[in-house]
Amino acid sequence: MDKLGFLGRRLLQLVPVAVGITIVVFLMLRLIPGDPVRIILGSRATPEAIASLQRSLGLDKPLWEQYILFLGNLARGDLGMSLLYRQPVRALVLERLPATLWLVAYSAVLAVAITVPLAIVAARRKDRAVDQVIRGGTLLTLAMPSFWVGIIFMMFFSLRLDIFPVSGLGEGVRDRLYHLFLPSLTVALSLSAILIRSLRSSIVAVTLADFVDTARAKGLTERRIMLKHILRNALISTVTILGVNIGFLIGGTVVIENLFAIPGLGALMLSSISGRDYPMVQGITLVFAVLVVAVNILTDLTYAIIDPRVRL
Repeated sequence: MDKLGFLGRRLLQLVPVAVGITIVVFLMLRLIPGDPVRIILGSRATPEAIASLQRSLGLDKPLWEQYILFLGNLARGDLGMSLLYRQPVRALVLERLPATLWLVAYSAVLAVAITVPLAIVAARRKDRAVDQVIRGGTLLTLAMPSFWVGIIFMMFFSLRLDIFPVSGLGEGVRDRLYHLFLPSLTVALSLSAILIRSLRSSIVAVTLADFVDTARAKGLTERRIMLKHILRNALISTVTILGVNIGFLIGGTVVIENLFAIPGLGALMLSSISGRDYPMVQGITLVFAVLVVAVNILTDLTYAIIDPRVRL
């Protein structure tokens, strides 16, 4: 099957996932313990204010009708009105989304840049001192919470050495890469620790395969064997882990964005939860879910590029 056919099949398989996402996001506001309208307005709200908010949220209609209206609004790109900011949820989400995408993409790139060389070195020097140091470093990194690592980076590189800014997003590509380096590195370290262990194990396993001995018998250099034959096959399982963890990163930006004062969706989500802005929380959750699905599609396409057997 060609790439377009493979992509089409994967998109069709995502239809029930998309339906499930809309149902879960729709039920978020309806399954809150107690009356969400009273939670939003407080205990001193008048009956008129309660009835008005119920009408604006569509909570005065049957559940099935509310869901149909919800789908209709989604089709128009209407995510509702923020109760905290008094602005359309869609406008606020689109305003904050680029910062989150920058953080996630930058973190993923740094994680891959750290992972590939260290995993190759550890695998080629299996059970030697360098391998033990790299594996020990990954365990130490996994044991440290990301927010703690971020605080250490901030205190050392920003406050003491004054190399990187403490907070902010910056303007322009170069300035943005500069401002987001520390928060992205904070996220990338924990991700690379997982990827290094996975890729190292895969490289060690693939190195023992018969086709590697055949490549050596043909006189290929070790560098060519590693990059063209071993690494490409070893990346297959690591791509899965990378795709899954990027999905977690999208939802896990809340802490890092608040720590480094990055105006992204994570920071907006936390302030909306604190302010009981349920339409905003609902809209951001939907966007996060869509991004995770998009990452899964990209992961599947990467499979098709790395391993032709996936397209069969």
